[in-house]
Amino acid sequence: MRLNRLGIRARITGGSVLTAIAISVIAGVIIHNQLGHIVYDGELSVLSSIAAPYRTALRNEPTEHLDRPGSGQDAAVVDPAGVAKVETLPKALRARLPMLLRSDERTQTLVADGVTYLVQTTQIVTPQGVWTIVAARNGAAQATVLNSVTLLLVVAFAIINLGFGAASWFIGTAALNPVNRLRRSAEKLAATPGDELLPVGPADDEIAQLARTLNELIGELRASTDRERQIVSDASHELRTPLAILQTKLELAQSQATTLAQMRTDVSSAQQTLLRLSTLATSLLELSRIDAQSARGSATVDELATELADAADRGRLRVGGGAVRIDFAADVPSDRRTVAVSAHDFGRICDNLVNNALAARPEAGRIELSLHERPNGLLLAVDDEAGGMDADFVPHAFDRFARDPRSTTDGTGGSGAGLGLAIVSAIVQLAGGEVRLDNRPEVGLRVEVELPFTETAASPDTPE
Repeated sequence: MRLNRLGIRARITGGSVLTAIAISVIAGVIIHNQLGHIVYDGELSVLSSIAAPYRTALRNEPTEHLDRPGSGQDAAVVDPAGVAKVETLPKALRARLPMLLRSDERTQTLVADGVTYLVQTTQIVTPQGVWTIVAARNGAAQATVLNSVTLLLVVAFAIINLGFGAASWFIGTAALNPVNRLRRSAEKLAATPGDELLPVGPADDEIAQLARTLNELIGELRASTDRERQIVSDASHELRTPLAILQTKLELAQSQATTLAQMRTDVSSAQQTLLRLSTLATSLLELSRIDAQSARGSATVDELATELADAADRGRLRVGGGAVRIDFAADVPSDRRTVAVSAHDFGRICDNLVNNALAARPEAGRIELSLHERPNGLLLAVDDEAGGMDADFVPHAFDRFARDPRSTTDGTGGSGAGLGLAIVSAIVQLAGGEVRLDNRPEVGLRVEVELPFTETAASPDTPE
């Protein structure tokens, strides 16, 4: 079974139980080994207690008669001549007594006739010579104790692991209940769209933080949907009006034009309306491109300075021989540092700002474009003498399809759809910059655009 087919609760429970089993196995092995050492040490203590009376007797009066050990105690006491003065060893160990007397090992484990014995040999030096005490214990008792303890450990750890698994299941259920409520609320919101949000629990835990984050996402998605719906509505309105005008003028040219000059006038007017439609479609496509673009552009300071000069020239061409003067100044050093905007988008910013100024007062005045260096980027400033904006319109100046009541067009090539500043704002936001308006009613408008550097490169004139 694949793990991804299991629920979170089952995975939590399974992982907890597996972890508990691993810990139990490690703990069981450690406890079993420690108990084995304890039982072994206990057996040695028993063997020492069996030999203790004989050690005392041999050290004090080695010639006295030695008593037999107690019931169930296996021992042998051999004098210096090799004669067993006391001997209660099992028959299987009697045959090995000469070998035990010659062995240098003080404690050893022997298997005789299929039975395991723990044997301890002690030598006592007396004036008559070296006496040897041999004490033995049947290993069955030790094995019985260890087996009983092992069985007890297995049963205890099995019960503990089962209890741990049940506890993990219930804890996982309790922990996931808020998630399930969140999911049911999300399903309800998906089925019945409205202004409601996901419930946030009273505890400031991870679930509450998740709910708040999802509510923020839902709010952004709803705002985005509302903006898209509004854009579609506004675009439909902006397109419907020129199309109706175009259709009317063509019908008039077809049905009422009596002379070639009148037909040319009607067709020329229709072409102007068609140009407005084309410009509006271009602006909408430009906004769509910017919204879909995720990666920032890049251009050097030199490239932006060149583009600024080109934008000023394009503005002069649009003015023609009018009284509007367009100047520019690039107060930036010549280097290869890059800014987070492409040269094309920077030119689009300049063109839209110049068009705004021309649209506000096309007959006279002065427009100045300037580019300045800042510690972390560049500052583009566009000043005009077109009387500024309506004070109530300034907060909405960057909204799409928003138009100043005092102006008939916003500079998007004569479309008058209110997309020029919206395009500027979208490009600047994509570049990670900031755009500001300094409105001076009855005087003019200053637009400042800050664009950050992306990296610093050495100037071509800088020695390496």
